[in-house]
Amino acid sequence: MRKKIIKNSVWIILLIAFLGLVFMPLPYYIESPGSAVHLDELVQVDNEADQEPGSYMLTTVAVRRATPLTYLMTFLPFHDGYTEEELFGTTNSSEEYNNLQQFYMTSSINSAIQAAFEAADEPYDFSYKGVYIMSILDNSNFEGLLRVGDTIVALDGQAFNSSEEFIAYVQQQKTGQPVEVTFQRDGVEDTVTADLMEMEETKHPGLGISLVDNTEITTNIPVEIDASGIGGPSAGFMFALQIYTQLEGSDLRNGNEIAGTGTISADGTIGRIGGIEKKVVAADDEGATIFFAPDDEIDPVILENYPDLKSNYEEAVAAAEEIDTDMVIVPVKNIQDAIGYLNELN
Repeated sequence: MRKKIIKNSVWIILLIAFLGLVFMPLPYYIESPGSAVHLDELVQVDNEADQEPGSYMLTTVAVRRATPLTYLMTFLPFHDGYTEEELFGTTNSSEEYNNLQQFYMTSSINSAIQAAFEAADEPYDFSYKGVYIMSILDNSNFEGLLRVGDTIVALDGQAFNSSEEFIAYVQQQKTGQPVEVTFQRDGVEDTVTADLMEMEETKHPGLGISLVDNTEITTNIPVEIDASGIGGPSAGFMFALQIYTQLEGSDLRNGNEIAGTGTISADGTIGRIGGIEKKVVAADDEGATIFFAPDDEIDPVILENYPDLKSNYEEAVAAAEEIDTDMVIVPVKNIQDAIGYLNELN
């Protein structure tokens, strides 16, 4: 009887240990290749979907909570493990992180529409509401004065038309110099003052915040984008290319399956994103034959601190070589680079 009890106890312990390995969440997350999503399923321009052959695809990375067993996946190619702090940054919860990603996407869509309408020479109405605060560094002099979700509308009484103008103004000041920040919170405007700090990576003065444009755009030609379940700004460029193609009404793709990634600015500039090597894998798995990669120029100061840092294009080429794909990796700095490449290809 005693042997039977011991035997049963051993099995119970083994079962509990097994369940722990499989289901017990760790404070780590695994980032891996995600999916390549066909944009003709998400975008309508002038109340019509894209019916031309081929497709554009945005690419994603997949993020999942690790368990002791699944954490072993980090030893696989194109799988990386991150702590909660590395993944969520200065956000206080996964809910806040997801909300910020959705705001990134909304801002990215507005920029994509503006860039596409500019490229197609179509009219639109654009309003710039200010700079939306995405995060605040712990050592920022504005911590406790500003909050994530505030919209900065002016610095030292001066308003701006883009985050680029905002950043340029700040970088013209001196570290330690006080700056007056006018912001809106819950519909109420207020002003606070604190000293600028030196940003660790760039060595330029800054507020110690991350930011994104808070914008609104209105067009006579309706544009509908279903981005539910997709967060972040990295699909902006591909959204812009899809919208532009439909505005022009031309078969710009010529039947090709085209994937890519990159942020988009209102002037059509394509920006750097993270996880591009995983997005190359996702695009190849979906059968893409062309992949547009941001050909970003790394700030010399940042490169001095991180000499092994590569451009998105270089990272994408390395990933393509590693998986031995026939997919062509094309460097692009702005939307006109992509348009010109496809016109030349045709």
